[in-house]
Amino acid sequence: MQLFYCPEITNENNFLPEVESRHAVKVLRKSEGALLQVIDGIGGYYKVEITDANHKKCEFKVIEKKENYNPLSYQLHIAIAPTKNNDRFEWFLEKATEIGITEITPILCEHSERKVIKKNGLIKC
Repeated sequence: MQLFYCPEITNENNFLPEVESRHAVKVLRKSEGALLQVIDGIGGYYKVEITDANHKKCEFKVIEKKENYNPLSYQLHIAIAPTKNNDRFEWFLEKATEIGITEITPILCEHSERKVIKKNGLIKC
């Protein structure tokens, strides 16, 4: 299932962010009339139709909207000791979110490479 992320979605005049627009139009070769699945990051799920397939600003109209959408009937929680390399930890967060992990808790272990976790740098969805 291909999901696109658009945090500022409303019921009219919607645009995918530039990165998502490029992925939909250039990489996946979606064109006008194509149906997409979009999430807003706060529980909203939308079925949309592309009205202007521009790779900088892909415009769409909302066909169907579901509030408090959660495709899983269960929650997955994982605890991980952050790696020394911050980029690797961010990569892990991205991939864990993509496969459906709903909660991630960074922990400090006896042999952790990183002894300090900056809370303000973590992604909050």
